[in-house]
Amino acid sequence: MSQFHRSLRLLDAVMLVAGSMIGSGIFIVSAGMLRGLGSPAWLLTAWVVAGVLTVLAALSYGELAAMMPEAGGQFVYLRRAYGKLTSFMYGWTAFTVITSGIIAAVAVAFAKFSAVFFPVLSPDNILLILGPVHVSAAQVYAVCAILLLTWFNTRGVEHSKTFTTVFTLAKVAAVLALVVGGLAVGLGTDLLSTNFSRGWEAVRTGSDGALTPLTGMALLSALGVAMVGSLFSSDGWNSVTFIAGEIREPQRNIPLSLFLGTFMVTALYVLANITYLSLLPVEGIQGAAFDRVGTAAAEVIMGPAAVGVMAALIMVSTFGCINGYVLVGPRMYYAMAREGVFFKKAATLNARGVPAWATWLQCAWACLLCFSGTYNDLLDYTTFASLLFYVVTIGGVFILRKREPDTPRPYRAFGYPLVPAIYMLCALAFCVNLLVMQPLFAGLGLGIVALGAVVYFATGMQRSGS
Repeated sequence: MSQFHRSLRLLDAVMLVAGSMIGSGIFIVSAGMLRGLGSPAWLLTAWVVAGVLTVLAALSYGELAAMMPEAGGQFVYLRRAYGKLTSFMYGWTAFTVITSGIIAAVAVAFAKFSAVFFPVLSPDNILLILGPVHVSAAQVYAVCAILLLTWFNTRGVEHSKTFTTVFTLAKVAAVLALVVGGLAVGLGTDLLSTNFSRGWEAVRTGSDGALTPLTGMALLSALGVAMVGSLFSSDGWNSVTFIAGEIREPQRNIPLSLFLGTFMVTALYVLANITYLSLLPVEGIQGAAFDRVGTAAAEVIMGPAAVGVMAALIMVSTFGCINGYVLVGPRMYYAMAREGVFFKKAATLNARGVPAWATWLQCAWACLLCFSGTYNDLLDYTTFASLLFYVVTIGGVFILRKREPDTPRPYRAFGYPLVPAIYMLCALAFCVNLLVMQPLFAGLGLGIVALGAVVYFATGMQRSGS
């Protein structure tokens, strides 16, 4: 087969957006965020700001998606706006860090919640020590999950579409059940008002338990670092654009799915955190076992039995999220290969219309990343690089408006130029803050981006293709 088949409808597209966004983050990251901020008011602020930024990005990004409704998504937009070098640097970073890194991070989270049922999968169960690398049972289990979903996705997009829809509906139902049940119980107590009695007084809790008051620029910097969690949890919203070549009426359905998916998930995330605060004291959220805040909240609602129920639902959520990324990533590598800036075999489709070779290549690298660090380490790598390229990509809206004023635009960015500019400035400020506050991981992320340019020129890719 030489080309993709357009078989996905609006509902499928919305489910892919929401399914790629809702993974492990909402059930885990609030613990670390609250340790870094200390104030429930600032915790909710971090989630609201991340959600608003995500919706603004989707509203801006939709213009590019409607202009170029073809497989490859962000790579294609960057190629048209900036040329081959920038688009390759993004593709390189997506393969090495962003897409593969998120697959690895969510797979590690999937193993973390599986350990509720199978304690042998605990991250503390070290199977092998190879110098600085400690191989745990959880990492091996995460690799097995990636291998299984990779095989499944090579069987055709129709299978993946049904899988994505079912799992997305299940995870939305899980979050809604947590919210409805949690608020029904929590609002009958005074815990929410007690938590918020702390007001806007922000305090960072150190690894040794020491408390550091946060004010002024220190508070803004801490808010930016905390937002790594909320922004990571909100990422993946652009996944639908990578599979644009398989969506019906893409000029209409892609921008609409971007808005509907991001808005729905943002609302769910804010409600989920209000639920946590109505069920658990601040210290209970900060000290949740293995940061499993969602499980701790469920235990308050239904007792010990809820721990297993919630862990199972979170396993469904993370498993579905992995599937979404396994599905969309290879479509970008397919587009890269067709431009002559990736392995030639990645441009081939199997008999089911799937870039199977690229899918297995992504699998191999994601599996290796499972052994590269902790869940939080992977968050820092992926979030910085992802935000950096969102800024560059949305900048392409301005460039193409000037360079190609007469090109048909089925959808025009909402609030242009103000909305895209606000997003770019806020996201860029976040990246700068992360470089200052988390220089090791953000610096490594930036180094990987820069290494892409070295690879591009060292391999002579600038002379290939058009």
